[in-house]
Amino acid sequence: MFTILTGAQFGDEGKGKIIDVLSSDYDVVVRFQGGNNAGHTVIVGDDTYKLHLLPSGVLTDARLLIGPGVVVDPGVLLGEIKMLADMGIKITPEKLGIDAKTSIIMPYHIEMDKLREQKREKKIGTTARGIGFAYIDKISRDEVRLAELADKDAFSEIMNELAPQRERAIIDLGGDPGVVREGILDYARYGATLKPYITDVSYELNRALDSGGNVLAEGAQGAHLDIIHGTQKYVTSSSTIAGGACTYLGIGPTMVDQVIGVVKAYITRVGEGPLPTEQAGDAGDRLRDAGGEFGTTTGRPRRCGWFDAPLARKAAYLNAYTSIALTKLDVLTGLNPIRICTEYELDNERIDYPPELSSDLARCTPIYEEVEGWDQDISVAGMFSDLPDAAQDYVRKMGEILKVDVKMVSNGPKRNQIIVR
Repeated sequence: MFTILTGAQFGDEGKGKIIDVLSSDYDVVVRFQGGNNAGHTVIVGDDTYKLHLLPSGVLTDARLLIGPGVVVDPGVLLGEIKMLADMGIKITPEKLGIDAKTSIIMPYHIEMDKLREQKREKKIGTTARGIGFAYIDKISRDEVRLAELADKDAFSEIMNELAPQRERAIIDLGGDPGVVREGILDYARYGATLKPYITDVSYELNRALDSGGNVLAEGAQGAHLDIIHGTQKYVTSSSTIAGGACTYLGIGPTMVDQVIGVVKAYITRVGEGPLPTEQAGDAGDRLRDAGGEFGTTTGRPRRCGWFDAPLARKAAYLNAYTSIALTKLDVLTGLNPIRICTEYELDNERIDYPPELSSDLARCTPIYEEVEGWDQDISVAGMFSDLPDAAQDYVRKMGEILKVDVKMVSNGPKRNQIIVR
């Protein structure tokens, strides 16, 4: 069985927890896009694991893979492996495989990312991790791949060609070109350390599926940050939707059995870009504080707003979800009434689907429907029937909006705070 899981909003939907819960049923968990601009948090007992590159199935017996559509900062990856080792979890080459064609984030990518953002009149809100510039090099065929990083001679040859070009580019951006060559020796050591982890991810996955294995493909960010279909230009640099998993991993689309969408009970966004239902006052502050809405990667406070049905409808179309996991329902406890944006008003016209241009989305005025809230603590609920009637109605409302069954409901941050319908 091949399952793809993606975020249905702007990322930060709580995918890490859902993947952690699901992954015990899968033989392989594979990350298919993004880089260490993503952050997945898994809480087990008193331990919190914050992962940026390793798949969230790290705490199960599943084989972990990082696909060639991911861009990897090797220093960050090795730091995660060490962090887990310090916590008693060893990530050996038998546990983790990384595709030979995975693009490497170089120090000059990070420097160019910072410099380019500084020069923008309209900021994007990049995490300054070098993600975009690593993808630029992938598309322009000037990338450093893991297999080349692990080959001393190949890496030296590539850097002899690329270093002068990147030095000139950094000078043009007003930066210090010394960063280009400073880390070369460190990166050569990273390559030697990661060499035993190299594999052919497409081959592994297809062989696993051929033999009846279960594969879970894990996406980063969310549908509306997709490089093509998201709120351009305030998006990430990769395809975040379900179709991207097939492209990046090298698995044919007819192999897909189910697509799970992770949806937060409200909506958040980090960085710049339109967010029609954003609440700048007390409601937004309450959602942020109750939900712990601060970026896993950057620590930045997330912008918070009421659930946005038009954006949810678009995510459902883009991903063709077969089921939904609704997260952070507990955060809405004590809010009464709860508001749901069902439509927008744009140029005196009511619309129930987002306009294509981000500039138009930014001009949309949300039209709300108010629904009853609840005051009971739902974090201890073990079954759907244990939830207050108003909370049950809210979950059903989400399913009606998305036209997809809500099969999982997260009612707290811990692994065991999950209701399966």
